[in-house]
Amino acid sequence: MSDLPDDLAEEILSRVPLTSLSAVRSTCRKWNDLSKNQVFGKSASTGRKHFLGFMLKDYKVCSMKFDLQGIGNEVDFVDPSIKEVSILDQVEITQVFHCGGLLLCVTKYRSRLLVWNPYLGQTRWIQPRNTFRSEDRYAVGYDKNRNYKILRVFGKYDTKGEFGSVDKYLIFGYEIYDLSSNSWKVFNVKLDRKIHYYQRGVNTHLLAKKRMRVGKRNNIEDIISFDFTTKRFGKRLPPPFNAHSVDIFVSLSFVREEQLAVLQESWVNGPALEIWITNKINQDAVSWSKLLRSISIFNVDGLAGSFFIDEES
Repeated sequence: MSDLPDDLAEEILSRVPLTSLSAVRSTCRKWNDLSKNQVFGKSASTGRKHFLGFMLKDYKVCSMKFDLQGIGNEVDFVDPSIKEVSILDQVEITQVFHCGGLLLCVTKYRSRLLVWNPYLGQTRWIQPRNTFRSEDRYAVGYDKNRNYKILRVFGKYDTKGEFGSVDKYLIFGYEIYDLSSNSWKVFNVKLDRKIHYYQRGVNTHLLAKKRMRVGKRNNIEDIISFDFTTKRFGKRLPPPFNAHSVDIFVSLSFVREEQLAVLQESWVNGPALEIWITNKINQDAVSWSKLLRSISIFNVDGLAGSFFIDEES
């Protein structure tokens, strides 16, 4: 097998599910190197013949796959292959974050976090510095040296109004977990936005709202990015639509981890759903193009609302 041409070997590996790549690594050194490219390199986004995502079902992590070439086939599109990830079947999970081949899983009772590397078939438990809370927000990414890190935004709900908070949520601080050193580190940063606990960080981008002020009502959704190298939030990236209304649901996703995608559902002028993708994105600027507009009577679940996009042309 080591004598196969690279293009043929890459074609073979492009058909291997991500969850099965660990078995490929032991075949030979060449396949070991090529399989890494399937997860982290360009082949991960251009060579696949199927789409693979992860979802939660009854607190279990499942892989979801359907054939990109068979989208025109109604059976393949409506009934994707959904399989429970066996290596995680003893753990109850409430949230999943994905970045560059790693999955960060938040356990049901918030006692600890779990990181899973599907390529290596390895898991790692992460203990809190003090304690995890149900209100914590997370994002996973890496710095310029590709050291993977986890951002945790922690705080407490001011339900009794003892701090005079209008929006009843105060952010107490931020900390980063470095997977290379297995340690948490607290850092100071100013952010005049609040991040909802049910919003999932997409790579290093998060949805946020401007904090409410006394006598004002502000429901504008912003997109903010976080740089794990500088430990700073970037400038506010405006969404491609007017988000002043409270009758709007917004969710983030990525197109092959190269383009940011945003889903908006509004009931202002009737139930309408739109999906936009970025033409250009960096820490301080973004431009958008509309991918889809649909009139629907079905509402997106505000506590779920995940969506997947894959694009060939």
